[in-house]
Amino acid sequence: MIMAGGALFHLKSATRSLVVACAKDPNHETNMVQLPDKTRNSKVLVLGGTGRVGGSTVIALSKLCPDLRIVVGGRNREKGAAMVANLGKNSGFAEVDINNVDSLEAALSDVDLVVHAAGPFQQAEKCTVLEAAIETKTAYVDVCDDTSYAYRAKSFMDKALAANIPAITTGGIYPGVSNVMAAELVRAARTESKGKPERLRFYYYTAGTGGAGPTILATSFLLLGEKVVAYNKGEKIKLKPYSGMLNIDFGKGIGKRDVYLLNLPEVRSAHEVLGIPTVSARFGTAPFFWNWGMAAMTSLLPPEFLRDRTKVQELVQLFDPVVRVVDGIAGERVSMRVDLECSDGRNTMGLFSHRRLSVSVGFAIAAFSLSVLEGNAKPGVWFPEEPEGIAIEAREVLLQRASQGTINFVMNKPPWMVETEPKEIGLGIYI
Repeated sequence: MIMAGGALFHLKSATRSLVVACAKDPNHETNMVQLPDKTRNSKVLVLGGTGRVGGSTVIALSKLCPDLRIVVGGRNREKGAAMVANLGKNSGFAEVDINNVDSLEAALSDVDLVVHAAGPFQQAEKCTVLEAAIETKTAYVDVCDDTSYAYRAKSFMDKALAANIPAITTGGIYPGVSNVMAAELVRAARTESKGKPERLRFYYYTAGTGGAGPTILATSFLLLGEKVVAYNKGEKIKLKPYSGMLNIDFGKGIGKRDVYLLNLPEVRSAHEVLGIPTVSARFGTAPFFWNWGMAAMTSLLPPEFLRDRTKVQELVQLFDPVVRVVDGIAGERVSMRVDLECSDGRNTMGLFSHRRLSVSVGFAIAAFSLSVLEGNAKPGVWFPEEPEGIAIEAREVLLQRASQGTINFVMNKPPWMVETEPKEIGLGIYI
């Protein structure tokens, strides 16, 4: 039985609250989470577990909690068997079709937590995994990076409450960890500053596909078919995707990178949950010609084409061989910078940089998964920045776990302390 911010939900294989202690694993330099006897065998199903993102998640979970029982969920038995062989004795494979209700409910019938990492989420019409989780009373985390899907998930709030299960949507790296970083910047500003938080900006950089493969490529193409939603002084505005380029300093190990407007769910959720009047998100990649290509696609291809999942998958297959070659050259560094400006002139930021997105994304998702298992989420469907989703007192531990292996992780610092070329920020207003 898990305490969840004053509410209770039942782990199917647990009878007492989780107690967490950290120990250093000399082989992986990982802060392992040690669970007590009666809860250390919690069972976690990772859907998409044979893919790049889901595979990274099961590896991170096995390193953080070797005693967890991990089920790799997917459609390819051969890939599943290979993953299970690497994970060891506390793992298994389940063949699952996320579009089949019976298949999903059978897979979820005896697990404590399901992690939905089977993207892309763009243009998905139903929240089948969340519905199955509610039906089987299974705790839930997804790595959704689509605004429509995230808010469709939120519409299941009453059903999740009735089932008494916690569910986190957009619980990945970005969105996900970036949301928690933003929430902590805002909380610190409201505690320490006399001014009001006025402008919040998310900046993301990933070299190539970050080693995340076809899924992130499909996600990027599908996002190019969506108008960018941003907020300016409380007003919702819509902008052209992959426009509004800014050159942003991501600090040591990354340097300055060009980033472009993209429609991401944390913009709306941060605006509504954190109450910030001006919010936007930008993303950039490398080599530079990928950015040019992405911008060109928004002009050359009609939005209807870029919103068609079938056509985008065909496009991904066409580009995939070239992308793999370029990824081998570009590497897979990832960086997130979150900037907050207040009315009294206080400017603070958070920065998260890692050499390998394919590793970092797994620890990010694992951090959310463990936080849910520890009872830090109340029943309902929540965004990461909502205190009912990840309790305020649990945020620091979540960020510590997610940031393992980073080359740069700082919070609540003025930009000049972090940038490679510090400069005075002008007073010009931009989104």
